Amino acid sequence: MIDRDLAELYGVKTKVLNQAVKRNIERFPSEFMFQLDDTEKNEPVTICDRFKSLIHSTSNPYVFNEHGLQCSQA
Repeated sequence: MIDRDLAELYGVKTKVLNQAVKRNIERFPSEFMFQLDDTEKNEPVTICDRFKSLIHSTSNPYVFNEHGLQCSQA
């Protein structure tokens, strides 16, 4: 799940979610969360219309797997 979707789920702005994650980075090991690079960011944009806004983003989104999602709920 990308950071934008997780932020929407919690009812906060993406920037606020990412700041909270950075403040609690020890709860998010690299196998739970990672940041997409430019190539990875552009791939879902070409596949799914819902990600079109990512192409204009100045930063690459963070992606959370199911374990990272559980950490964000704790």
